[in-house]
Amino acid sequence: MAEEDEFDILRKSPVPAPRAEAKARALEAARQSFVLEKNQAPAQGTQPGLRLTERATKLWSEIMQKKLIATPAIAGLVALPIAGYATFYLLEESPFAVAPEKRISETDAPAEKPTDLLAKKKTDADSQPRQDTSSRDVTTLPAEPESAPKAEAPVATAEARQEIGAAGGAAAVAPAPMDAARGRAFLPSVANKQMADQVTAPLPAPADPMQVDEENRDRIEDFKTNPVKLALEDPVSTFSIDVDTASYSFVRRSLKEGFLPQADTVRVEEMINYFPYDWKGPDDAATPFNSTVTVMPTPWNDNTKLMHVAIKGYDVKPAEKPKANLVFLLDVSGSMDEPDKLPLLKSAFRLLVSKLGPDDTVSIVTYAGNAGTVLEPTKASEREKILNAVDTLSPGGSTAGEAGIREAYRLAEKSFVKDGVNRVMLATDGDFNVGQSDDDDLKRIIEEKRKSGVFLSVFGFGRGNLNDQMMQTIAQNGNGTAAYIDTLAEAEKVLVQDASSTLFPIAKDVKIQVEFNPQKVSEYRLIGYETRALNREDFNNDRVDAGEIGSGHSVTAIYEITPKGSPATVIDDLRYGQAKTDNPSGIANADEYAFVKIRYKAPDGDVSKLITTPVTSANEVGSFDAASNDQRFSVAVAAFGQKLRGTDQVAAINYDRIAEIATAARGTDPFGYRAEFLSLLRLASALDGSNR
Repeated sequence: MAEEDEFDILRKSPVPAPRAEAKARALEAARQSFVLEKNQAPAQGTQPGLRLTERATKLWSEIMQKKLIATPAIAGLVALPIAGYATFYLLEESPFAVAPEKRISETDAPAEKPTDLLAKKKTDADSQPRQDTSSRDVTTLPAEPESAPKAEAPVATAEARQEIGAAGGAAAVAPAPMDAARGRAFLPSVANKQMADQVTAPLPAPADPMQVDEENRDRIEDFKTNPVKLALEDPVSTFSIDVDTASYSFVRRSLKEGFLPQADTVRVEEMINYFPYDWKGPDDAATPFNSTVTVMPTPWNDNTKLMHVAIKGYDVKPAEKPKANLVFLLDVSGSMDEPDKLPLLKSAFRLLVSKLGPDDTVSIVTYAGNAGTVLEPTKASEREKILNAVDTLSPGGSTAGEAGIREAYRLAEKSFVKDGVNRVMLATDGDFNVGQSDDDDLKRIIEEKRKSGVFLSVFGFGRGNLNDQMMQTIAQNGNGTAAYIDTLAEAEKVLVQDASSTLFPIAKDVKIQVEFNPQKVSEYRLIGYETRALNREDFNNDRVDAGEIGSGHSVTAIYEITPKGSPATVIDDLRYGQAKTDNPSGIANADEYAFVKIRYKAPDGDVSKLITTPVTSANEVGSFDAASNDQRFSVAVAAFGQKLRGTDQVAAINYDRIAEIATAARGTDPFGYRAEFLSLLRLASALDGSNR
């Protein structure tokens, strides 16, 4: 037979008569609390609250309003428990919180009636000295010297006070003797051990305002800045195109929070490609994009030049946009329980839903401890149904990212739209910790799934737990793009303003290969794209994955080149085996700076096509100011990104000069992106201090 509930025993027990000694003890406890509050100097920086006497008055008023002492018989009973209840209530706002070293013993309470037990404990407490005794149910400490300063008791939890009040009348625990120096309460283990554990649980120490609240566990890929290469030895540069913008948003957040970003969070190409540029695009969809190459002086080095490669994708007209089959794969794990994570994510996807056509379909998959389908494929015309599904999301649990990815691709394949847009849109802080969580394992899963024709977009949220490295890995290997959303304004940019380029691909596996002519170019270096580098032989290998270009996307790549004979050369000539040619005119295409090749596939194709562009003096402008506004602004962004990375080549240019270039080239700025860039320059200059 189950043991009778202790509170039932308390309710059935006869009510003891009030004792004069108990009244006196309660009065003395109240008097000491008043003296302590009166003599205690307020701690600096403590939020003000009610005075102790005001709190006592408030408490008594609440008791009267609840008519707990409506009859004289009950009035006497209240005197005994009120001191204990008042102690917890009055000290709720105490600024002091010293954790106890020991808790109440977990020895089971005797099988005698609680009323008898209370009387026995009272007698024991009065008759035995205060010392540690293993045979007793309470943890005690040696008595403190009378001169020791008094300290307030630890704050009782609201739940504990509620349980105390629920016990009712004389059955509530008596006032607890206090260890003044350490702020401990000695409570007999009666009625409810769980309640006693709550009351005596360790409390957090006062926060140190100079201490970081939590450890930063962001995972950022380490990489080295591209080196200067000798054109004679290594004339070919190959890389995958990149239209990601995550790095710029992350850098912006760092600067606005008051610190310079970690160097490896700065991917210069993502900063450059964050901005819309008015590059010349193709005239029809038969040619998915157009490239424009310009050679111009370098603003940070008089003895080098910049080779600026601008690519513009064909802009799909609204009437031509294909149907979209979208699967929202949303992280609702416990790590997303922050204002800039799941709440922002939900607001961001509400914006995207408003942009979809009535015949587009949306599915929602969430993952925490395991993956689940929240919304089966639903027409965007049922907007309220979709939004209601988004609104019901709440965080909790671990992160089964792998299971979520598999379920999302399954739904995307189930609702696959031929000649349409089929895309999984993953929103997460990247903290995968259930199932396959290794980056290489996830990469293999994504590589397998991309064969289905389903594309991938990855949106990062939050910081302190951001797995940027994993998100870059799966985006780059899933025919995908990556963005970082730190504000609702950024969500509007990515999912509304750039919706066409985000959702509608016009080419995939886009690669660039540049061959430099050693007769015209002594040295070169690619600015950015370090994490997108490819082997030379990968360019013609259609099995090698590369980046995608969406409708209307603009992509920019910049090389710094050192002309032949320039004093800016940093690599010595070889003593042996160097090819020498005294008659350059005898060499084919000797007047070219370089030869640019671009390979791409159609979104549903498997065989690549080739576009080539020779770079000659016809592509050159006489001065930096003669370049277009967009070209000069993109160069300013490139200089800023390199500055933040601490790149040696831009040591001679300071933030003020970069700001001058960007201001002069600001041009049309309908959404204020370039104005914001100028403010970030000022922030970085102030945080750097040296304006070097």
